[in-house]
Amino acid sequence: MILFYEPEEASAAAAITAIGEELAIFDDWMERYQFIIELGRKLPPYPEELQNEAHRVQGCQSKVWLAADGGHEILRFTGASDAAIVSGLVALVLRVYSGRERAEILGTSGAFLHDLGLIGALSSNRGNGVAAMVERIQAMAR
Repeated sequence: MILFYEPEEASAAAAITAIGEELAIFDDWMERYQFIIELGRKLPPYPEELQNEAHRVQGCQSKVWLAADGGHEILRFTGASDAAIVSGLVALVLRVYSGRERAEILGTSGAFLHDLGLIGALSSNRGNGVAAMVERIQAMAR
């Protein structure tokens, strides 16, 4: 049985606001990175049988896999990475997009990653990778 990420907030916008407030608690990026790593540790287990090329997100430096519970108006996602910090970024992205209607997913730009300072604080490869996750999720919603 696949366990999908269940959102805490009622909307993608509320999730983005909550993430911003949580990150603002910390004084520096080392503390924020630790917080993000902890989020990744709380992800539901990702099935080994889905750790394949069909579910792999291209453009990520680390290995990242995403899968959707599709065929419905509301999409739920699960994901994983082989790197601790990237697992946390997967958790942040899933918190925004999982459990949302297709229209909300498509209407929620990945710009929040820049607005929250995440892209600027990451290496360019990791920044490109997290943007690729958002692109993949939006492609699944189409």
